[in-house]
Amino acid sequence: MGENRIINEHTILRNTDTTPYLSFPVLEQFDFIRHGFSTRLGGVSDGIYESMNLGFNRGDDDDLVRENYERICNSIGIQAKDLVFTDQVHKDHVRIATKEDCGKGIEKERDYSEIDGQITNEKDVPLLAFAADCVPIFFVDPVKKAVGITHSGWKGTAMKIGRRTVEKMTEAYGSNPSDIVAVIGPCIGKECYEVSEEVAEAFRANFTDAQLSTFLEQTDPIHYHLDLWNANREILLESGLTPDHITISGLCTMCNPTLLFSHRLTRGQRGSMAGFICLK
Repeated sequence: MGENRIINEHTILRNTDTTPYLSFPVLEQFDFIRHGFSTRLGGVSDGIYESMNLGFNRGDDDDLVRENYERICNSIGIQAKDLVFTDQVHKDHVRIATKEDCGKGIEKERDYSEIDGQITNEKDVPLLAFAADCVPIFFVDPVKKAVGITHSGWKGTAMKIGRRTVEKMTEAYGSNPSDIVAVIGPCIGKECYEVSEEVAEAFRANFTDAQLSTFLEQTDPIHYHLDLWNANREILLESGLTPDHITISGLCTMCNPTLLFSHRLTRGQRGSMAGFICLK
């Protein structure tokens, strides 16, 4: 066991003395899964990618990125060679992953595209979703023994990809939404996330006024603060999850630049983080 540091009541930084990753106590109760969210610490990349960059498409050296994957996966307790990558395009497509998909994106080519969410009920199929301000959402069905992970930026949130993930788990595995436990992971917080009228309009098209009042705040005639944490919470409640099964990590990427990458803070000059989840 490595050394740990409590970030807040919902988030722990584990293995701080080796390769740190964030873990969520509400998911640690399930002994049949492994999960984690990477930080920018504990890797071998340098410059704007320092140090745990997990993006092959950021301009970093691929060998360094591969070493980063080996380190973070070893720390979490999963196999880097078996990772199943997303192909994130800010849409609401969710895919079922199986043992045959292991390694797609890291060891072999993906044969799918435009995938921002993944689910599985097979053991040793580690799912991954990238983030660096957007929301990673972790899903666990402890009854049907199924898991999922979703990348939900503002576009995916406006399209309610979280609901689509719950629907997909229901269709594929017979999950009861009220059994599913979800964690809304680290992302850019409301006070740091100013958006335009165009973004606000995309949310108005798909949410009620009551819902909008919980996560969209107008700051001047053409700007708003968008709370992606509570927007996704509203989506999960609408999808049938119970309030006590939804946890918000409460960690803002932009407010924690020494721990996390933030796309907005660095104007895109950064590495990528990722969330991981796997059935043991």
